[in-house]
Amino acid sequence: MSDESERLTMWCAGEDWCPITATATLVGKKWHPVIVHRLLVSGPLGFNALKEEVDGISSKVLSDSLEDLGEKRLVNREIVSDKPVRVEYSLTSIGESLEPVILSMRDWGSEYLAPADDPDSAMV
Repeated sequence: MSDESERLTMWCAGEDWCPITATATLVGKKWHPVIVHRLLVSGPLGFNALKEEVDGISSKVLSDSLEDLGEKRLVNREIVSDKPVRVEYSLTSIGESLEPVILSMRDWGSEYLAPADDPDSAMV
């Protein structure tokens, strides 16, 4: 269990399902769980390396997603060299704590989802 200083501030109505909806808000955007997963598996990555790991994401969407994940204290952005400027992204301790959630999502999807024969019939 994390200590109080590490907890994220999320608005909640105080209902028993509130932690579920608050967590879904953090990881529920299309690319967020994929980015977290890639950083869990690969460790710290530069922007271009992370873009290669997240197949199909545009630079703009990756940049926006990393900014959002940074604001939510799930991802660190560190400048590792000035000339040329090189930035590396890694998970914070809070981001790393999502590992069982992300792996459970992966495992559930592996068990219950199958690729659609027709791309137009896909769930998402």
